[in-house]
Amino acid sequence: MMKKHNFYAGPSILPQEVIAATADAVKNFSNTGLSVLEVSHRSKEFQAVVDEAVVLFKELLQIPEGYSVLFLGGGASSQFCMAPYNLMKGKTAYLNTGAWATKAIKEAKFFGEVVEVASSKDKNFTYIPTGYTVPSDVDYLHVTTNNTIYGTELHQDLDVNVPMVADMSSDIFSRPIDIKKYVCIYGGAQKNLAPAGLTFVIIKDDALGQVDRAIPTMLDYRTHIKKGSMFNTPPVMNIFTALETLRWIKKIGGVAEMQRRAKEKAALLYAEVDRNKLFKGTVEKKDRSYMNICFVMEEKYAALENAFLEFASLKGMVGIKGHRSVGGFRASCYNAMPLESVKALIECMKAFEAKN
Repeated sequence: MMKKHNFYAGPSILPQEVIAATADAVKNFSNTGLSVLEVSHRSKEFQAVVDEAVVLFKELLQIPEGYSVLFLGGGASSQFCMAPYNLMKGKTAYLNTGAWATKAIKEAKFFGEVVEVASSKDKNFTYIPTGYTVPSDVDYLHVTTNNTIYGTELHQDLDVNVPMVADMSSDIFSRPIDIKKYVCIYGGAQKNLAPAGLTFVIIKDDALGQVDRAIPTMLDYRTHIKKGSMFNTPPVMNIFTALETLRWIKKIGGVAEMQRRAKEKAALLYAEVDRNKLFKGTVEKKDRSYMNICFVMEEKYAALENAFLEFASLKGMVGIKGHRSVGGFRASCYNAMPLESVKALIECMKAFEAKN
């Protein structure tokens, strides 16, 4: 069978050894004679999985004392509501860099005043705004650090005069983070960590309990801190897979090595996009994402878009069609993406250029 190169934006590629370990656990979890799909989340064997996953999260991201790591359901979209519910006293600031930031802004408006400090909507979110002022009287600034649809990314933590909340669904563990700048970091796991269905939250403990409103039990971060992510039945298999991914990251050199690999893969692919006569990038170069490389056909070759997708498919490329709101192509190069797959896509682009 032809090798497949998985560039899907999410659910997306996982390390092969992580998939293998999960498959083994589906058959026999921790020598219990039970599948991880059917084991009790209250069992000592599964509690050990959660405990180690929290320890590795804190170790790999150098999370300081005073922060909790939670494993929840509901995806990042539920955090668009849950974060302001718990943290917004009356006024917050949001940086609008794409579709997911726009949705987060919509949810935050249920809880108070939202100041949109800047937006890149004027150029279809193809750059990260700069030069804006964050009001000093807001409870936090919310940022979406990587924009999967448009292919822009914040490559370092912002320096602002207020605490930050961040959606890091698609670039978590791809670069070091100064956790102290944030009161909350959250994300869906289906890009860089685990299968869809798991949500991670890093929350600063003393930021909670500051709002006047009553918070429903299930939406209160303190509920899940108190119960160790076990208030309701968590997505057991997904947490197991996340643990295996965290072990894999540690084994191959941690977040610093992930960042090195991300830069290497992105540099190679962007160099080909810029060199190849058929293609062009869609994003301002300084803001290009390392995770989601977006590009389109040059105008005079626009009619070849479907032909390239078909050609790439025959070469084993999977998931490179761009998001429906942007078109063109998107090669998602998350942590588990091997360099050989990026090189295979580059060779595919060169071959299609030669053919046309």
